[in-house]
Amino acid sequence: MKASWRLFVGLAVFYAIMAVIYYAVGGEAVGITAIALSGGLAAVIGFYVWFSDKRLGTMPQDNLQAEIADGAGELGFFSPHSWWPLPVALSMVAAGLGLIVGWWFTLIAVAALVVSVLGFVLQYEKPEEASAH
Repeated sequence: MKASWRLFVGLAVFYAIMAVIYYAVGGEAVGITAIALSGGLAAVIGFYVWFSDKRLGTMPQDNLQAEIADGAGELGFFSPHSWWPLPVALSMVAAGLGLIVGWWFTLIAVAALVVSVLGFVLQYEKPEEASAH
């Protein structure tokens, strides 16, 4: 993880320098904004990976003498049969099309997106009365 956060922080610094150079050369506002936002995105990802690296400690990929088996174990929980990504994707497509069709379509799609993201995130949550029995 050390190489990952260093890569993203370096990328954020590179984008910041390029945004200043692009501004000095006389670039348009959209390009400057895009480069600056790219730098901000790289900085956010770099900070997250750095924070995770500090929290998790030394990972097997940071050890040059590590074996493949050192990275074995549980990676996390992945839903085997969730249908929620489909409505999330469809509502995102509808929101994108709403920018072309009209604002009313975007509002409906964003409402559907909120419902589908909540369903996706909370699909394995159980109500209190169900777990009390």
